[in-house]
Amino acid sequence: MIGTIVNTVCILTGSVVGSLLKRGLGDKYKNVLYWAMGLSSMALGVSTFTQNMPKSEFPVLFILSLAIGGVVGTALDLDGRTKAIIAKRGGEGLANGLISACLLFCVGTFSIVGPVLSATTGDNTFLFTNSTLDLVTSMVFAATYGIGIAFSAAVLFCWQGFFYLLGKLAAESAILQGTLVNELSIVGGVLILSSGLSLLGIKDCRTLNYLPALLVPVIWFLIKGLLPDYCFS
Repeated sequence: MIGTIVNTVCILTGSVVGSLLKRGLGDKYKNVLYWAMGLSSMALGVSTFTQNMPKSEFPVLFILSLAIGGVVGTALDLDGRTKAIIAKRGGEGLANGLISACLLFCVGTFSIVGPVLSATTGDNTFLFTNSTLDLVTSMVFAATYGIGIAFSAAVLFCWQGFFYLLGKLAAESAILQGTLVNELSIVGGVLILSSGLSLLGIKDCRTLNYLPALLVPVIWFLIKGLLPDYCFS
């Protein structure tokens, strides 16, 4: 877990430094950073999707994941409730920024593969690389939205901790086989792209309502690992 701890500390550090820089920025420059985060989110979302889609063994799984996850998330009103809680403390801007930051920090390939490699091989290279990227990104987000971005560090710790435990499970059993990371990254790429659209004010897709979509590939591979191979041939 040392890689995850380092990653968490880097986000906290970047958030503190960025929030201090915010005090010296005028509205003109804050808007530039705001748009930069929106464009970056869209670019990273498209990149993540296109890189992983060709490796998918189940090309329609991400569609089913988004459909099922969107229905569940909408029924629970995850987006509305989360934004309402955050907005009470820091405004609507912080709510959108914090959601986007959490998606960027957590849904990237490094943040999924890294904890699994750490758990199975003890290699923290991916997590240390991700820590450096998140340090810079959290500084920019905090310079735009304020110290509230630091809450994303807790989300990242829980997220990577979940995949660390999955890695331990995968090392001891054959249940989690196949391209689980690829399928998660495909769905994650769509969510990051959706977040970018919201930041740019193009379309509020209520991204958090689709968050349960990330659970669908996990459940799929658990079922696949328990059933005979001929069921999927």
